[in-house]
Amino acid sequence: MRRRRSQEESSIAFLDVICCGFGAIILLLLITKTNAPIVLEESEVSLDGQVQKLQEQLFTIRGETKIFNRHLNAKQEQLDINKDRIAILKTRLATIEAEHAQMARAASFSEQEKGKLALALQELTKEMESLLGRNYLSQNDLIGGIPVDSEYLIFIIDTSGSMYNYAWQRLIDEIIATLNIYPKVKGIQIMNDMGQYMFSNYQRKWIPDSEARRRAIIKRLRSWNPFSNSSPVEGIQKAIRTFFRQDKKISLYVMGDEFSGKSIAKVLKTIEAINKGNNRGERLVRINAVGFPVQFMRPEHQQQTGIRFATLMRELTYRNGGTFVGLNHFEPQ
Repeated sequence: MRRRRSQEESSIAFLDVICCGFGAIILLLLITKTNAPIVLEESEVSLDGQVQKLQEQLFTIRGETKIFNRHLNAKQEQLDINKDRIAILKTRLATIEAEHAQMARAASFSEQEKGKLALALQELTKEMESLLGRNYLSQNDLIGGIPVDSEYLIFIIDTSGSMYNYAWQRLIDEIIATLNIYPKVKGIQIMNDMGQYMFSNYQRKWIPDSEARRRAIIKRLRSWNPFSNSSPVEGIQKAIRTFFRQDKKISLYVMGDEFSGKSIAKVLKTIEAINKGNNRGERLVRINAVGFPVQFMRPEHQQQTGIRFATLMRELTYRNGGTFVGLNHFEPQ
């Protein structure tokens, strides 16, 4: 009996130890438990939802960006248009200021000085006297100072994009005004700055002068736009080489806005060699020029071809008995 009782007591003591150990472990687990277990599937679902939401936000931002870019481009185009308008208005303002200054100077002239500004009768050849009449007086308000004693006219016209797009109507007005100061001549020719003829059936020949022919020239000019390299040199040289004659008095009119060639001195030397003079030292082909200030509406660093055109034409006309007229604006009058 005693041995059985002793064994039972030992078994009970061992169970007490085991229970205390499990109790301690459970207590430790309760103390160290801070977060609930994470369910992996629910976490993945939650992340997918966040990614989808961020993608939707990204698409929305991209759409708004495209809209903003369209608005920005439209504003930039409007800004460019406004800049062009400002350039044109500045040109007009400069013209008005120049005209005002000229009127102020004219108002201060004495009667004697005004008399010096009167247009003189040109020295006419016998041929021109029969065409115009002995007492013909040039009424030239637009191209002042250009002699009108020539029997033949050649127009060298810059047909580049800058002229055709911005100054074409003013160019037509200038050609009409020039023709008006020559009521009758023996022949006319129209070439572009590359030497291309306006009328192919009159290549290397003079166009007979008549009212119908003049109307045909102006009509054709309104849509005439052959290729141009923005340099009048080729046209001038071809015209002189083709039409120069010792027995003809020819006036050549250059209409343009820029010179893209390399050497001004070389051009002057070449023209001097082919445009011979008479026994009085006068060049038989009189070269006149009208400059259109199209290039000067550009930024200052892009105006070089316009400046070089003016420099070339001023010297070329001086050496060849003509006049260079630089216009203040290229808007139609």
